Amino acid sequence: MTITKDQILKALGTVEDPDLKKDLVTLGMIKELEIENNTVKFQVVLTTPACPLKEQIRKSCIEAIHEQVNADLEVIPEMTHDVTAAQAATPLLPQVKNIIAVASGKGGVGKSTVSTNLAVALARTGAKVGFLDADIYGPSAPTMFNCEHEQPGMEKEGEKTWIIPIEQYGVKIMSIGFLTPPDSPMIWRGPMATSAIRQFLGDTKWGELDYMVVDLPPGTSDIHLSLIQNVAVTGAVVVTTPQKVAIMDAQKGLAMFQQPQINVPVLGMIENMAYFTPKELPENKYYIFGKDGGKEMAERFKVPFLGEIPIVQEIRESGDNGYPAVLKDSITSEAFDQLAKEVARQVAMRNATMDKTERVKITQV
Repeated sequence: MTITKDQILKALGTVEDPDLKKDLVTLGMIKELEIENNTVKFQVVLTTPACPLKEQIRKSCIEAIHEQVNADLEVIPEMTHDVTAAQAATPLLPQVKNIIAVASGKGGVGKSTVSTNLAVALARTGAKVGFLDADIYGPSAPTMFNCEHEQPGMEKEGEKTWIIPIEQYGVKIMSIGFLTPPDSPMIWRGPMATSAIRQFLGDTKWGELDYMVVDLPPGTSDIHLSLIQNVAVTGAVVVTTPQKVAIMDAQKGLAMFQQPQINVPVLGMIENMAYFTPKELPENKYYIFGKDGGKEMAERFKVPFLGEIPIVQEIRESGDNGYPAVLKDSITSEAFDQLAKEVARQVAMRNATMDKTERVKITQV
């Protein structure tokens, strides 16, 4: 019996992307289909290497061909990826597909810890990742990435002089902390800080990136407005802790992105320090800051809940010694890996269902 490509494509046309609710053939996700004797090979081009449903889609493809074409065929799906882009063309960052702004309503909720581990977790999936430490007054990237004594290089290209970002753990990093003494306070007015952000965006040689994670300062400030006015932000992630005082401030941060003048898509909420788990009792959870505050807020504002991160000694140690917790084999590594997959999933869904992001033109806020 001769097997045709049309038969294979018809079978694969019954396999639906669980998030996009369309079949893989219609979505253009099936590439390089080859049939040789009893073997069928093809590529499934996912929208992100961090797809949490990768194995489910692979199995569904094999089952569909076995059930609808021939159960004796050897089916070899190659799971690959091509990250979708959310940016309309802008002068700054033309090679960056997605910009993820990580924000919090207040300080002390672990936003920089979450940002750092999110960036490293995305890079571990095979994505090209950059990290912009936009917290000008309290930069933490040099410490958290264990490159406190590094300095960015400079590269002349025609009339343009580029800043070369530091690379660590598969992530390209830029921070004001690389350019100033660690014990010197940044006593700058707002325009100076926003000017630095514009320079880091436009004068750093980021190259091609699938995701740029931007660690914003706590609260709402000129830096937030400068970011969304200079580049097209794919979406924002808001970090909170469970207790009421953190939730109240997180609501303000979330509301800022939802303002009609700004209207940056909110990819979801992350609840950090969700519970305490002792190392010697890994199955136990102690909700020392309250329970489900972030999850309930996400439901109230009708935004996705991206996950919860436990509070354990290992995370604090990892931040201090510059070796992100996601690189260790532990419950925190699993939590951050799962978070990265969920963020990537929300980015892919946002890109498939919404228009490309434009820079925000703000006349009054």
